[in-house]
Order: sequence, then C-alpha cells, then structure tokens
Amino acid sequence: MNIIFMLIGCSVLIALFFLGAFFWASKNGQHEDTYTPSVRILFDDEPQEEGKEPAKK
Repeated sequence: MNIIFMLIGCSVLIALFFLGAFFWASKNGQHEDTYTPSVRILFDDEPQEEGKEPAKK
C-alpha cells in the first residue's frame, strides 16, 4: 500500500513540473506565433547546387 502512495506522490510532482514548464514557455512567448508554422510548408526551399554543402540554419 505504501508503494501506491509513493507513486501517486511522484505522479503529482511530475505533473507539477510539466505544468510549470508550460507556464514558463507561455510566459517567454513560445506559443505566440501560431500563423508561421501553418504556412511554412507552402514555401519552397532554396535549390541546392551540385557539390555544395547544405546551408546551416
């Protein structure tokens, strides 16, 4: 029975950690740009020339 209480406590701590990470990301502007990801697929990539390394972003 003690192991169940320990697992419930660990689950609550992990849930609070993820809730805190979500609020931290929201506060820092992680979820502000909702338009760009939806149209990024429509833009073509730059064509690569033969023998050149791909550009690092």
